[in-house]
Amino acid sequence: MGQSTFPVPSSGSSTSTVLPVNASSVILDGSLTSASTYTTTVNGNGGIAYLTATDNPATITVGGTAYLVPSNTVVATTAVVGSGVSVTVANGAYQQAAPATFTAGTISSANYWNAVTYGNGYFVAVASSTTNGAYSTNGTSWTTSTMPSSTSWYSVTYGNGYFVAVSAASGTTAAYSTNGTTWTASTMPSSSQWYSVTYGLIGSTNYYVAVQQSGTNAGAYSTNGTSWTASTMPSSNYWSGVTFGNGLFVAVAAGSVNVGASSTNGSTWTARTMSSSSNWFSVTYGLVGTTPTYVAVANSTTAGAYSTNGTSWTASTMPSSSNWVNVTYGNGYFVAVAQGTTAGAYSTNGTTWTASTVPSSSNWTGVTYGNGKFVAVQASGTTATAYFAQSAALPVNFGIYNGPTTIN
Repeated sequence: MGQSTFPVPSSGSSTSTVLPVNASSVILDGSLTSASTYTTTVNGNGGIAYLTATDNPATITVGGTAYLVPSNTVVATTAVVGSGVSVTVANGAYQQAAPATFTAGTISSANYWNAVTYGNGYFVAVASSTTNGAYSTNGTSWTTSTMPSSTSWYSVTYGNGYFVAVSAASGTTAAYSTNGTTWTASTMPSSSQWYSVTYGLIGSTNYYVAVQQSGTNAGAYSTNGTSWTASTMPSSNYWSGVTFGNGLFVAVAAGSVNVGASSTNGSTWTARTMSSSSNWFSVTYGLVGTTPTYVAVANSTTAGAYSTNGTSWTASTMPSSSNWVNVTYGNGYFVAVAQGTTAGAYSTNGTTWTASTVPSSSNWTGVTYGNGKFVAVQASGTTATAYFAQSAALPVNFGIYNGPTTIN
């Protein structure tokens, strides 16, 4: 790449003559060719930062604030770069390698791990009958955390700066954390077995939504992750899974029923009909190309289901008749795990599935995606976690520029 092409890959600042609009000077540019992360301290002129990347997208953190920079795009930030500002550049995308074979990992303590999620740079897992939680920055090495009580922590989600966990013990127990490491107790609106929790942003309002096993008030929502309000599901069923995507909350029910539900606000729900009467245990959301797609899996069957609107469902077929209990989406793949088997499954479209392999025949209960890795947890055995790492999309040619103190 010549001097007239931005950015010029170099070890430090360059003399590139092609600057983003409004930029006044080059602070730093370079190229990530083998390592996926580069951290340094820079000195600017006190103006705002302009960020750019070519070939592949980058995530550039300036003074503690992260910005996703698409390839061949200039991002004007509100970050002021003066003297001694910390900067971290990371690859902003991962290769879409198929998650066919997972690698065994060891979590921080032997517990009945029920669920795992990812947010704010942390994988966070919760377990049954213990005060132990766990967190990890890489999905492979874990540290024990302390939940506010010993209960059957069954589901965990992340959104808007909060990790939120609910319990499947018959009670009102819930918890929240701003960092995934220290937790505070909260209270659900009714005493029941809360099986699933998710997060969604509708307009400018944050919603955490949970569903539970049975009863009149079978749902709950929170706009802050700490205090909850009861909601009414359209029928009294074993509500086992809930997700959010494309402005819609979608829930499914177990118990050999064809029962689902959808909500545009997390508080009022409309009944929906699944593609078959099955033990629907989990539901997730992802994009197939540009098409919104909801995917559900069921227990003790080959039955799967998908929907492009969250309201009408079409049957799909899992690669084996297994106890499919959890499904997630990340970087182009839907991934499902099952109990009592080494069988997993993945799909690029939510309609056709391919068998994958987890490292031990055990009760795999939860799976999530974050920062280039699928991470699963299970309920028993010495190998309590597993992961599949997608490789970094390199090279990342990046640039950081100073501009005026205000953005025109």
